[in-house]
Amino acid sequence: MSPKKRITSKTIVLTAIIGSLLVMGMVTINAARSARQASIATDEAVSAVSSFYLEAMAARRSQIITNLINNSFDQMEKAVSFIADKNVGSLEELRSSLGTAKSLLGLNRFALVDEDNVVYTQYTTYTGGSRYAFLSDDHLEGRIINTVSLYGSSKQLCLAIPTTDLSIMGKRYKACFVLFDIDDIVDLLPFGDQGNTYYALYSSNGTNLSGAELGPIISKQNFLDAIKGVVSEDLWEEHCQNFANGRGAAFSFTFNKAEETVCYAPIAHTGWEVTVLIRESVIQDQIRDISNKNLEDSTNQLVFAIVSVLTLTIVLLLEFRQLSKEQLEEEQQVSNAFRNMANTDALTGVRNKHAYTEHEAAINRQIQAGALQKLAVAVGDINGLKHVNDSQGHAAGDQLIKDACSLICECFSHGAVFRIGGDEFAVILQGRGYDTMLDVVDELNRKVEENIRTGAVVVSIGYSVLGQGDRQLRDDFERADQMMYERKKELKAMGATTSRL
Repeated sequence: MSPKKRITSKTIVLTAIIGSLLVMGMVTINAARSARQASIATDEAVSAVSSFYLEAMAARRSQIITNLINNSFDQMEKAVSFIADKNVGSLEELRSSLGTAKSLLGLNRFALVDEDNVVYTQYTTYTGGSRYAFLSDDHLEGRIINTVSLYGSSKQLCLAIPTTDLSIMGKRYKACFVLFDIDDIVDLLPFGDQGNTYYALYSSNGTNLSGAELGPIISKQNFLDAIKGVVSEDLWEEHCQNFANGRGAAFSFTFNKAEETVCYAPIAHTGWEVTVLIRESVIQDQIRDISNKNLEDSTNQLVFAIVSVLTLTIVLLLEFRQLSKEQLEEEQQVSNAFRNMANTDALTGVRNKHAYTEHEAAINRQIQAGALQKLAVAVGDINGLKHVNDSQGHAAGDQLIKDACSLICECFSHGAVFRIGGDEFAVILQGRGYDTMLDVVDELNRKVEENIRTGAVVVSIGYSVLGQGDRQLRDDFERADQMMYERKKELKAMGATTSRL
């Protein structure tokens, strides 16, 4: 029988040392492996979230420009109807009508084109056949969107509609159009370098329309030419087809060891692509630094490494949440700017008919819910606007409108003032405006009667308070409107010039 091996203290110590080293080695290897996998997963998450975020950003900017185009088309149709209703008898009257339409409807560089391709604007007349390709077609149909380049440099967006039923002074007019400088459209959006996010606008062949830089590698170059060296041949051909056919897509590439993600979205009927690029290097560097520190601190325990990975994920989500919040706030500011433009009267600066309609709908909901008790509406109409326009010109008429608006705003300082027609204003009165309405009306009427003697602006005012049987603001408005007409008769008897009676 062989003698038993004795377990000595030296053996126990040696076993403990070797075992500890093996456990520490296994923990270290597992921690490093986990950290490596977490780093790869985090990079993939960054790319996925970046692509989703960029697609939303590009789509929102595409919609902003699409809304601008659609709104312009709607305003053009209104302008044509406005001019058609005018009894234009001379070129000077035509130019004046064009200027009035521009002012009232906010149309920049609005023009009419006759059957001989002669272009008429507020200030000049010229032959447009060689400048605008769409004029070569004698039978225009539907809405027309073109990108034009005048004098070989300035790029512009041209929106046109046919006007086949429009005839002025015996001459048929085939179309009307408006022009927007690309730079002006770009200025409406937050294009340009914003930290690690870039924006630009391209044509269907990849030409940079906005002149903005899209990151360091693409910069201001032709988009398709710039990416040819950073993506595969198949992907490059796919992006060329997308641009040519008005489709959107997203892709990533590496430049100077930094991951960059690009997304582009088409703008309907323009042949344009809104393109967004985000550089992920800063975020990835931050994640990588934290991962390395975590690896050093986790060499003695795997659990700590896993917790650290979870911490990294939370940090990443918080960073993207903050970034998304800031971008959403920025988008809200752009949206509010467009809303203010749509709801503001261009001539007087007060709210317009569109804003009044929105306000009226909100008030009607409160009335029907029984949530309103004190509400009044005042209706004002300018006396003599047509007489001033006919005798002194539309510039004097515009000044009369501004003077009337100033008088109404000055008196109704606690009311919401709207210009709801050419010579008509409405004031919504609540709270202090409601309580002081009678005193304000008396003061305004006193000033108006004094203005009759001095030749200053004269405004007829009617008012009404919300009654128990009223189900909508319109009921209140009609009573105020009727009182306004009675007041107009009184002022006429006092010697005021009127445009209606």
